[in-house]
Amino acid sequence: MNYSHCHNTQLPANCLLVIVLCFLIGFQNLNAQNDKEFRQDIDNLTSLRPKQYATIDSIFKKYSSDSLKVKAFINASHDIDYIEGESYALNALGVIYRNISHYEQSISTHKRANELATAQKNIEFEIISLNNIGVAYRRMDLVKPALDFHTKALDIARSMKNPSKTITYNISVSQNSIGNIYLILEQYELALRQFKKSLALEKQAGNRLGLAINYQNIGYAYEAQGELESALRNYKLSLEFNEQIDSNLGRVICYNSIGQVYIKQKKYFDAKVIIQKALSMALSINDQFYIASSYINLGWVQKEMGALKTSEENLKMGLQVAKQYNLNLSIVEADKHLSELYSKTEDYQMALDHYKESVEVEQTINNDRNLRYVNDVIIQYENEAKNNEIKALANENQIVKSKLERNKKIFWYSMLVLAIIVGVLVALYRTRQLSQEKQILTLEQDMLRSQMNPHFIFNSLNSIKLYIINNEKENAVYYLNKFSKLIRKILVASSEKENSLEDELDTMKLYMNIENIRFSNEIDFEINVDDNINSANIKLPSLVLQPFLENALWHGLSSKKDDKKIVLHVYRTQDDCIMISIKDNGIGRAEAEKINNDKLIKRKSVGIAITKARLANFSKDYTNDYNIEIEDLFDDNRKAIGTNVIVKIPTRSNVLRSA
Repeated sequence: MNYSHCHNTQLPANCLLVIVLCFLIGFQNLNAQNDKEFRQDIDNLTSLRPKQYATIDSIFKKYSSDSLKVKAFINASHDIDYIEGESYALNALGVIYRNISHYEQSISTHKRANELATAQKNIEFEIISLNNIGVAYRRMDLVKPALDFHTKALDIARSMKNPSKTITYNISVSQNSIGNIYLILEQYELALRQFKKSLALEKQAGNRLGLAINYQNIGYAYEAQGELESALRNYKLSLEFNEQIDSNLGRVICYNSIGQVYIKQKKYFDAKVIIQKALSMALSINDQFYIASSYINLGWVQKEMGALKTSEENLKMGLQVAKQYNLNLSIVEADKHLSELYSKTEDYQMALDHYKESVEVEQTINNDRNLRYVNDVIIQYENEAKNNEIKALANENQIVKSKLERNKKIFWYSMLVLAIIVGVLVALYRTRQLSQEKQILTLEQDMLRSQMNPHFIFNSLNSIKLYIINNEKENAVYYLNKFSKLIRKILVASSEKENSLEDELDTMKLYMNIENIRFSNEIDFEINVDDNINSANIKLPSLVLQPFLENALWHGLSSKKDDKKIVLHVYRTQDDCIMISIKDNGIGRAEAEKINNDKLIKRKSVGIAITKARLANFSKDYTNDYNIEIEDLFDDNRKAIGTNVIVKIPTRSNVLRSA
């Protein structure tokens, strides 16, 4: 019985031991088989020494995520001076470093790969290594060097007449990066255009990884524009392709993006679930960039759900990782959310500290110098098609020149035709110039006729005559002196295209003094010029304000019995223009129009139309256009209490801006 008992209890243990031994033997055999297969693949590569990236990738790609095997390939290639193999393996090792957020090592490794490719003059490997360096810099939020390497890769790729599939794919990578730069500049429509170009290339090549990346980026652009449903649709398309290629990194990116959209849609529970999945997967693949992003997003949704303690812990964790690996964009996001969280808990000092830090870091990413540099490079590539057309035309021109050398008659006929065309163009230009000068002259003549209105001259002299008849010699001499000065200024102004604001205001004072005679000096006319305006240096068309004052007098105040006032105010609301306000406390436009319609002889003013035409012509030489705004003034009972005319005069010339 005792033996039997011992036998029964020991048999399962023996069986278990046998199973474990079998498993270990099987595992060793599997490893041995894998090592044998790996060694065989390495031997094939080092003996055949293929130079095309696609050929090497078709054999070695399955080992490219194993750093030990990649390093073994580097050593084997280096020992036999197989440059393409070593460059391929160095790029693969650089990607491994990048995926675990060791960006400096990644960049250094890719640069070694690029040096080998350049020395070997292998264009494919040179382009690949340049793009990989750019991606690593972009993950570090270093926009300028990232753009430098991507644009250099794009330059080389586009110079190839018959690019391989590998080069075509890398053109797509570069365009995708330019799209990401547009996102930084918040030029979302331009970013979408780049991503869609890249997407078309990926569809043509059937590259599911490229499709996943581009749908993700398109979704981001839509999300930034507030189009959340379109963003969500593209994120889910990206996730489908990442599922097809079994990319855990792609899943992490998509989970985080979808979670962010859910937060903005206030679907907090759904957001929390999918972001937790993202965090778990990011930790498993040890990608510090997305570990930081996942912690920050989780803290964000917890903050929105009111779980402030756990939110603070996760946001701090995300901030810690971001600072450790110099992930500036993640630092900015974490700081912003922590600032909002501490505001909710009324810890305002901490809120302010995190807000200040977010602003400082954001300024290092988006400083003006970087943005100007990036914008210039992007404009260069936006015009790439046009540059290609220009180059094509230059080549055609060279062919034409060689033909002209062989055939002098064609050359001289061409010169004759060209001379005729130039003559016609010059004649057309001169005709247009003369027409414009005639138009300006006509406007100036119309302006003079408007200012030298016979009724105005007759009435003014008649008023002075009354002073003489009434033996008011001092008044007569005073106003006659004013009248002569005004006439002289009008005549001088008629010969000048422009006048200073100071002279214009003096002329308007004279004009109002003369006109005030007929109103028995009842009109209170006031000129106010703000201290920040140098009236001597500001130019405007001569006598341009007179028609507005005339309208204020004869339409606004002539039918009013008492308390007649006009205020001319010169002020500035922006650097490149001045505003001139002419405000009267008259009867208003509606009542004036009614009175004018009832008169047998209607007073029709053409001065405003002439003034608008003169201002339009004047504004051609300035960066801004003129503007005239007429405002009806009312009291609390909606009774008209006057009119305010605001004339905007540009002051910054086109010549100054171009300088």
